[in-house]
Amino acid sequence: MRRMSVPSAVVSAVMAAVERNFAATGERLKQSVRIPSCSFPGFDPAHVAASADDTADWLRAAGYPEVRVVSLPGATHPYVLARDHRAGPNRPTLLLYAHHDVQPPLREHLWLSPPFTPTERDGRLYARGAADDKAGIAVHAASAAAWNAVAGQPPVNLTVLIEGEEEINSPHFSTFLDAHLPELRADALVIADLANVATGLPSLTTSLRGLVAVEVELRALQSPLHSGMWGGAVPDPTLALCRLLASLSDERGELTIPGVMDDVRPPSAAELASFARLPYDAADFTRAAGAHAPLDTDAVRLHTRLWKRP
Repeated sequence: MRRMSVPSAVVSAVMAAVERNFAATGERLKQSVRIPSCSFPGFDPAHVAASADDTADWLRAAGYPEVRVVSLPGATHPYVLARDHRAGPNRPTLLLYAHHDVQPPLREHLWLSPPFTPTERDGRLYARGAADDKAGIAVHAASAAAWNAVAGQPPVNLTVLIEGEEEINSPHFSTFLDAHLPELRADALVIADLANVATGLPSLTTSLRGLVAVEVELRALQSPLHSGMWGGAVPDPTLALCRLLASLSDERGELTIPGVMDDVRPPSAAELASFARLPYDAADFTRAAGAHAPLDTDAVRLHTRLWKRP
């Protein structure tokens, strides 16, 4: 990436602008989360389309000169693309990602407030999408707005991609990338759909684990049999599948799949040292996970499992 510098006074002024506008950013986020943009089948896709339009308006108001809603043939839910390349070809380009679709509310009777009615409690905002991931859109909009207010434009070129199908496993994302690759080229990617290690501790995620899905079909019988007549005497596919799944790890949770660790790079000494410096309370971690038994008390081992191992 091309090296560049920005005067510290300008950066401080931008940060001050973000702080001044924090309440207004929160109100704008509330407007967005009131739209029930659930992308799952069975929910009205018009809400996701409305969310895309709202996102586009948000980015335009933040000062992005080029904003458009993009739909793919065969895809139900639209994307939003925005660009601000006024910094010019000699400055780096950042590709900023977030998504505007949300999960279903699920068991609404367990919510303390309606899922699409943004509600503040103890300094936090509760609603479906308030964090995952319309807060990511707020990050990209508010930061650009602050730079535009202070310096007239951001110091780097920005391309923003806001997806509309992330919560349903992005079925058309590869097609979208193929179709729009030239305008998505960038020096670095910033994904605003990740977590902080702890409240008040801003965190940058530098690597992500992937996800592999495997479909396994076991056949042992021509048709189902009555367990009272045949149980214990003939092969049981369910028990065989249980044994298969149980064989994937040992009693300590270590993977036992042959070869699975062969190409896994162990964490460096610097990474292990950084893990050790992080604040970690095993009791808090257990409580946050909702686990009935205490979880790992060793911070380095736990963070290595979370971030560096399959």
